[in-house]
Amino acid sequence: MHVEQTKLFELMKNKFVKAGVNEETANAMADVLVWADHRGIHSHGAVRVEYYAERIAKGGITNNPEYKFEKTGPTSAILDADNGAGHEAARYAMEKAIEIAEENGVAVVGIKHMSHSGALGYFTEMAGKKDMVALSVCQSDPMVVPFGGTEAYFGTNPIAFSAPSNDDRIITFDMATTVQAWGKVLDARSKGEKIPDTWAVNDKGEPTTDSRDVHALVPAAGPKGYGLMMMVDVLSGSLLGLPFGKHVSSMYHDLTKGRDLGQLHIVINPRYFTDLELFKKQISTMLDELKEQPAAPGYGEIYYPGERGLLRAKKYDEAGGIEIVDDIYEYLISDDVHYDRYHGKNKFAE
Repeated sequence: MHVEQTKLFELMKNKFVKAGVNEETANAMADVLVWADHRGIHSHGAVRVEYYAERIAKGGITNNPEYKFEKTGPTSAILDADNGAGHEAARYAMEKAIEIAEENGVAVVGIKHMSHSGALGYFTEMAGKKDMVALSVCQSDPMVVPFGGTEAYFGTNPIAFSAPSNDDRIITFDMATTVQAWGKVLDARSKGEKIPDTWAVNDKGEPTTDSRDVHALVPAAGPKGYGLMMMVDVLSGSLLGLPFGKHVSSMYHDLTKGRDLGQLHIVINPRYFTDLELFKKQISTMLDELKEQPAAPGYGEIYYPGERGLLRAKKYDEAGGIEIVDDIYEYLISDDVHYDRYHGKNKFAE
């Protein structure tokens, strides 16, 4: 079914408030989730609401956290988020990073002791809208086998990047370092669908198409994805003095405790390196030239990173709302805060 964007935002916000966070935090959480759903990134949208609400209700996300923001140098800073909602913490840290980059050209802001923050592209796009270039990385709990391995060690450890053009187009590249994000498996489960046999393995280390029989995910492009997820883990974990690799807390085990996750924003002000308008013009020219390239058979046309999400958003707007799975919508409109499905029997949500 299709749900009007404003209504979906209010449903999410109300659920989070009922679970226990303040209205400002609920607004930030709902904004990031609706941003994802609106672009068709349903793995990081409404499908996550029940999990967040349950963790809030059980005390695993701090209501009214006491942020501690510390400048550690002219271009560096650390935000201790007190295990507050990651969406709000990551947005606050990006706002600070943009301010620092405005003044000093570059900003590197780490966030520690935070909860899951949703789609990283939301935060890098914030910088893109301010004529900045941004890179963001975030660690996650172990659910990926290392290249050539059989047991999970690293998380899906995503990377996002944004850059502005001289029109309203913003490059927004957001990827998990696995073949597919875990949220895509959750999305498939919610719809009762199978997954491609290239996404994950079962408990025997064999490729599986059963979304409910996933033991671990696999790295994107084998050793390349494996190396990238290690890099992300170092930058958003060890660099901030946080747990690393298999020691990162589980998303689903104990919802009464904070996650203590890490994230790193890097923001670059093009004005400190070149003429801003020249930079933006080159980005626009690049996108135009890519669009003019002939597409291979079966591909239709070439898209720049983030373009397909904007096209999905336009399609939803024309349809009168964002497509949401029926049982998720039923949960959103219900009086229940949670169904207690995330009970810690295993690290993957049922």
